[in-house]
Amino acid sequence: MNNNLVALDHYNQALKRGKKEYSNSTYKGDTCLLPSLEALLKEAEIISTINLGIMEIPLKKIKGTYTHSRSTSFSRNFMPIDGKNKEFKAKWIELCNIHLNDGLRDPIKVYEFMNWFYVIEGNKRISVLKYFDAYSYQAEVIRLLPKSDKSDINNLIYYEFLKFNKETNIYTIWFSQLKGFKVLLSLLKDYNPKLIMAKDKYEHFEAYVYNPFRKIYYELGGDKLLITTGDAFIEYSCIYGIPDKLDTEKLKQPLKQLIKEFENMHKDIETEPVELNHKNVLSTITNRLILQKKLKVGFIYARNQEASGWTYSHELGRKYIERVFKDQIQTSYIDNVPEDPSAYHSIKKLADENHDVIFTTSEIFSNAALHCALEYPNIRFFNCSENRPYMHLSNYFGKTYEPRFLIGLIAGSLTNCNIIGYTATYPTPEVISCINSFALGCKMVNPYSKVKVAWTHEWNNPQKTTLISEKLVDEGADIVSNKNLIIPRGVTRKYGIYSMLCTIDAKTKLPTQYLAAPIWKWGIFYEKILNSILNDSFKTIIDIFNNSSKLINFWWGMDTGVVDIYYSKSFVPLETQKLIELMKKTIISKEFHPFTGPIFDNEGNERIKAGDIAISDVTLNMDWFVDNVEIIE
Repeated sequence: MNNNLVALDHYNQALKRGKKEYSNSTYKGDTCLLPSLEALLKEAEIISTINLGIMEIPLKKIKGTYTHSRSTSFSRNFMPIDGKNKEFKAKWIELCNIHLNDGLRDPIKVYEFMNWFYVIEGNKRISVLKYFDAYSYQAEVIRLLPKSDKSDINNLIYYEFLKFNKETNIYTIWFSQLKGFKVLLSLLKDYNPKLIMAKDKYEHFEAYVYNPFRKIYYELGGDKLLITTGDAFIEYSCIYGIPDKLDTEKLKQPLKQLIKEFENMHKDIETEPVELNHKNVLSTITNRLILQKKLKVGFIYARNQEASGWTYSHELGRKYIERVFKDQIQTSYIDNVPEDPSAYHSIKKLADENHDVIFTTSEIFSNAALHCALEYPNIRFFNCSENRPYMHLSNYFGKTYEPRFLIGLIAGSLTNCNIIGYTATYPTPEVISCINSFALGCKMVNPYSKVKVAWTHEWNNPQKTTLISEKLVDEGADIVSNKNLIIPRGVTRKYGIYSMLCTIDAKTKLPTQYLAAPIWKWGIFYEKILNSILNDSFKTIIDIFNNSSKLINFWWGMDTGVVDIYYSKSFVPLETQKLIELMKKTIISKEFHPFTGPIFDNEGNERIKAGDIAISDVTLNMDWFVDNVEIIE
């Protein structure tokens, strides 16, 4: 009798929770009852039904019931809502007693659809278990596989999940964007923790890393953000790595700072040139800076200037600002910094040496720079990449697609066979936008031109670039873009150029003429940024340094002088030179934009309509190729 009274009390508490949830949902205008899979399947095409057998499933992933008639007995939190249903009440109390005395053991039966579970048999058992906040339960799982639909982002993410789930048997993680599961699986590939009561590393990861992360993330308000816990975990793990076991106390402070970043992820990004000496801005450089009257500026280089043209171009920028600002600034650098998470230690060294501004000059340093920026909020960090900026870390880069378009004009004019090769590093949006702009330049002067692209999948490997170039020559290319310079030339010392557009000898596969290359003038960028800090004895500073949460990305074009084009006056014909200078003027004056429609991709889809110009978001997120580009595998 006492057991029944205890179970009755639990039922009454569950009923209160159910009615409260029902009332809150009604007030918000949300659906009050559990979702039913029957309704969802009316809009879905199921191509396969797969019985996955009996397995342990997380209760938080049980979203609803299979039939609508069963869903009307529960509120959205799976608690009962009809206190007058005596049969339902008696059965719930009976199951509650079993759970308290012996434990519920009979498996339920569920459908899995789009990584959610819908109960076919066992709704009341789930209600009882959710009331007691159980974590998981045994279920016979039947997967309903929807037809692949490339126009549906959730469908595409689900198909990525299927591969991840097959490898890990993890159901609790979800991402809001494509490639999240691929990234996490890649991170877990090298994850080898000492197992604690787990059959494999994936079960260990879920129990001792991901679930504790989720708990703290929700405690700090992460459940109210527009991103999933999985999205947040990827951001965290790319900065801090995946520990054997998560220390929840140590997690709280860095995660609290990261959540501030997540809150601003969907705000506008300023990609146009910013007026740096605006009068109506406030200084937030610390008093320490004002007192010492000299700005300490540090640079992080991946390689040394002798081995890398990229590093050398930034070193030219550092020397330039030393000449411009003289005793107003003090600069230093660390080179040969590993392009992996251990870069954090080099960046931290500059931070501990009281540098006020730190520039990290490679996209690969982004996570390490953010790691450091979260710990040193009074230091201004800039990472050289086209990635989205953070509150604690701004990015700077150039609109390299502008000079690439002009170089395409040269390539399209001088090819004899209409096949032009292009060696590329990784298919990132910045690289893709440069390829597309180059190809559009080729097509403007030569509608029959074809640009063949081959990937090195490495940021800086001259040997591999040479092999890729030779491969493109075998494909018929008589001109290759991004061909490594074999010997140093005057342009190398002046601008730090290490690869160029070249004509190629088909027999020797060696360059015959070095034609053109985009050039960076990092000194101009560094001058503009530092001048904004030093202007009026530190009394004015641009908006990125105030307390506003608006994100700023310094993404400047040819009109600022940060990016430009070098071309050979000896090998580029005079008439082509006239065209280059004319088009350069129209780009600088914004009379012409390389991505002006109509533009079609290489699958025949219209990407930019006639007369339209690609907005910044299109180029910053470009993942398609224009119609005269062919990718060579």
